[in-house]
Amino acid sequence: PGEPGGEAAFARRIDPVREPGLSPEQRIFMAQVERAQRQRALQRRLRSRNALLALGIGAVAFGIYGYTFYSVSQERFLDELEQEAEAARARA
Repeated sequence: PGEPGGEAAFARRIDPVREPGLSPEQRIFMAQVERAQRQRALQRRLRSRNALLALGIGAVAFGIYGYTFYSVSQERFLDELEQEAEAARARA
């Protein structure tokens, strides 16, 4: 907190290639950590996209399901066939 410019040492970004005190192992480790952080960020983004896609597909599936039940309940052709069959029985 006491550094000039108000930036703390832990928040300062360094370039591993130009940093004088780093060993090759430390540079490799830093590269591995950066790769892992990028991978986690990508996984978070993909997880949210997948969740949105799943919700969208679920909404479409339930919409089709609901519409099918609604349209089937509106169909009266079986009632008409039954009425015609009853009328035919009554005539016979």
